Amino acid sequence: MHFYRVISYGVVYLFYFCIDFQGIFPETYIHLKEAIVKDRGQHETVIPSELPLGQELTSTLREWAVIWHKLYVDNKTTQFRHVQQMTYSLIEWRSQILSGTLPKDELAELKKKVTAKIDYGNRILGLDLVVRDDNGNILDPDETSTISLFKSHETASKRIEERIQEEKPIFNTTHTYSLYVNFKNFVCNIGEDAELLMSLYDPDLSKFISENYLVRWGSNGMPKEIEKLNNLQAVFTDLSSSDLIRPKISLVCQIVRVGHMELKDGKKHTCGLRRPFGVAVMDITDIIHGKVDDEEKQHFIPFHIALNFMFSYFFFSKGVLPFFFLGLWVSLKLLPGDLAQVQKDFSHLVDRSTAVARKMGFPEIILPGDVRNDIYVTLIQGEFDKGKKKTPKNVEVTMSVHDEDGNLQEKAIHPGAGYEGVSEYKSVVYYQVKQPCWYETVKVSIAIEEVSRCHLRFTFRHRSSQESRDKSERAFGMGFVKLMNADGTTLQDGKHNLIVYKGDNKKMEDAKCYLTLPCTKTEIEEKEAPSGKNLHHLANFTPTKDSTKDSFQIATLICSTKLTQNVDLLGLLNWRSNSQNISHNLRKLMEVEGGEIVKFLQDTLDALFNIMMEMSENETYDFLVFDALVFIISLIGDIKFQHFNPVLETYIYKHFSATLAYPDFLLKTGLMQSVCIHLSLITFECFGLVLLLKDWWVGVAVMGICRRQWKILLSWYMVGAWKLMKEHKFVRNLVLWVLLLMELFCLASTCPNLFNPPHPKSTLSRIKFERVCILCATVLGVCLNAVTESRTRTMRG
Repeated sequence: MHFYRVISYGVVYLFYFCIDFQGIFPETYIHLKEAIVKDRGQHETVIPSELPLGQELTSTLREWAVIWHKLYVDNKTTQFRHVQQMTYSLIEWRSQILSGTLPKDELAELKKKVTAKIDYGNRILGLDLVVRDDNGNILDPDETSTISLFKSHETASKRIEERIQEEKPIFNTTHTYSLYVNFKNFVCNIGEDAELLMSLYDPDLSKFISENYLVRWGSNGMPKEIEKLNNLQAVFTDLSSSDLIRPKISLVCQIVRVGHMELKDGKKHTCGLRRPFGVAVMDITDIIHGKVDDEEKQHFIPFHIALNFMFSYFFFSKGVLPFFFLGLWVSLKLLPGDLAQVQKDFSHLVDRSTAVARKMGFPEIILPGDVRNDIYVTLIQGEFDKGKKKTPKNVEVTMSVHDEDGNLQEKAIHPGAGYEGVSEYKSVVYYQVKQPCWYETVKVSIAIEEVSRCHLRFTFRHRSSQESRDKSERAFGMGFVKLMNADGTTLQDGKHNLIVYKGDNKKMEDAKCYLTLPCTKTEIEEKEAPSGKNLHHLANFTPTKDSTKDSFQIATLICSTKLTQNVDLLGLLNWRSNSQNISHNLRKLMEVEGGEIVKFLQDTLDALFNIMMEMSENETYDFLVFDALVFIISLIGDIKFQHFNPVLETYIYKHFSATLAYPDFLLKTGLMQSVCIHLSLITFECFGLVLLLKDWWVGVAVMGICRRQWKILLSWYMVGAWKLMKEHKFVRNLVLWVLLLMELFCLASTCPNLFNPPHPKSTLSRIKFERVCILCATVLGVCLNAVTESRTRTMRG
C-alpha cells in the first residue's frame, strides 16, 4: 500500500493506493509506526521497530476479537465475559509496554504475565500453542532442535493445563456470583439516629431476594461506629445465573428513624421508637447483567421521604436540604464466584471486615461442606381492635426465640448483615393504624440440634408517645409458632396466620402454658374438627374469638442443608432412629422432588452408604440402595441439575469414605442380579469406582456400545481392569476387538431375539449365547490382567 500526502483548505489528507482498493481520508486517522524496510522494491520486507511482544499482542488481540464477536452472537455469556476480561487485561498491558516507561525488571515481569495470559487464552479458545523459552521469547524452529522443541512444548502444555484447572472454578463452572456494594455517604439531616437497610429486590415478583445489609447512622451525620467511617462495604452472595437474567432487579434502601414518635416531640416523650422515614431505590439491572463494570464509579440514589413525615421534616428539622440533594452514594460491582472465591480473587475489595448478606434461598450449587441453617421470618401484617381506646393502637411487635422451657435464645435474631444478632427484635411502629403492614424480614440462626426445641414468640404492645403513659403499658397479646412439626419436619415455607392469645402477662411468658395450644388458625381448625371441643379458653388464655378482628400474619422461609420439610427424605436421613422403615424410605426416595434431594446430596449419599455398611446382614437393602444410587446419579445427569456434577465429583474425591461398602458391592451375589437388571457394567463403578457411574451415558456413547451389550461383561476380572481400559488406548482397542468377536457370535446365532426371546423355545439359544459371551468376557479379563501385570513389572524394572 502506498500513501500520498494531499493538503486541502489547511487539512492534511492521505491518499492511499493498493492493488485491491483506493481512497482518501484525514491524516489524523492514521498512526504511522516506525519500521525498517529491507529489500525495497517489489518484494520488500517491512519489519516494525516496536518490541516483538508488542507485535504479538497486536496480532493476538485481532485474532481474539473475531472469536469474541462470535461468542456474543452464539449467546455464550460466560465465555464471552471471560474473553472480554482477558482482552481488557492485554490492552492495558500493551499500553504499558508501548509507553516505554517501565523499568527493565518490571518489563520482564510484565512480559511473563502477558505470555502466560496469551498462552492460556489460546488454549481455552482452541488456538495453536506457541512454544517459548524461559524468558517468554518465541522459539525459532529453524534454530532449535526437535528434542528441545518437544520438551518446551510439553512443559508449556502442563503449565497451561494447571492454569486451566485453577481458573476452571471461576469461569467454566461459575454458577454463583456476588454483588459488591461500597456505601459512601448518606445525605439527609434527620436530627435523630437512623437505620439504613439495603437489600436486593425483584420488581416483577414484588419480593426481596436477599438479606438486609444494615448501616446504623448517627444523628451527627456519621456512622454510629466511627471506626466504620469510609469502611462501609458489603457483598451480596449466592446470586445464581438465573438471578443474572432477571428482567429487572433493584437495590432498595429503607430508612428507619430511631427516636420519638414525632420529630417535634421533646424530652418528655417516648424515645427509642423505630419509625418508618423513607426509601431510596436504584435500578441495577445493567450492573447485574455486566453492562456496567466500574467499582470506582459512585452512584447517587435519590431519597424519598414518607408523606406522613414530609411536613414534620421540613418544619422541625434543622439544616434542611432540598429534595434533589437527599439520598445516598454507593459504588457497585458484580464479582464472579462465591464468598471464598471473591475474597481470594478480589482481596482489594472484599476482606474479612466486609459484611456478608446472603441470598434468601439456595444458590445453584450447594457444595459439600457448605452447612447452612437460616430461618427467615417476615412480619407481614396484623389487625388489632382498639378496645377501650378512641383511636387505633400504635402496635409494636416484639419477636424473640425461646426453647420449650421458655429460656431466651441469646442473639439468635439478625436484623441485617454487618452487626451481631439481638435477643429481641422490635418492629416499626405505625401511628394509630388499625391494620399495620410491616413486611420486615429478619434472619433467625439457631444451632441445628436446638431447632426441634425452639419456637418463635411474638408479643404485641401499644406504644404511647408520652413517656409516662408508655411505661405503664403492658403487652396486650401474644402469638407463637413452633419451628418443627410433630413428624420431625421443619415449618413449611409460606404464610402462617397466627392466633393472638390474650390473658395474664405471666401466663403469656410461661412457655409450658401456651405450647400445648394450637399456634395457627389452621391447626386449631384441625384439632377442633374431630373432637368438636372448643380449645379457645384453655390455659387461662382468651384468643381472638372475643375480638374476631385481631389477627397476625407472618411468612417463613427455611434455608437449611440439614433440616428438610419432606417426610420421606427425613425418614431416610434419620434411618438409625427408625430402622424398621428403611425399605419403605428407600422406595419413597424415588418419589422425592429432585430439588430437595440435591440440597441434601452429601447427607443422602452418606446415609445410603452407611445403610450398606451397617445393615450388611440384610441383602434386601443391597438392591434398594443400588436403585437409589442409580436414581440420584441419573437425576444429576438431568439437564435441570447438571450443574451439580461438580458437587458429586467433589463428594467422590474428598468426602466419600464408605470403605466398608466396597466388599458388599463387589462380592455379594446380589450385585450380579442388579447388574442384570440395570444392564450396565458402569454400575460396578458406583460401588468400586464410583466416578464412572456418573459418566454412564458418556461412556456408552464414546465406546459406541449398546446398553444391552454391557450385560455380557459379567466376569469379575473386569472390575480390577476397568480403570486401565479407560486410561490406555491399547486396552480399549482390545475391548473393542472382543466385543466385535461377540457380535460375530451374535450374527451366527439362529435366534433373532437373543435378549428378549418371543417364546420359550428360543431360551436354549439364548443360554448358549450367554455362555459364549461369558467365555469371551473371561478371556478379555485374563488379557487385561496380563496387560496389567506386564505394565506393573515394567514399571518396577
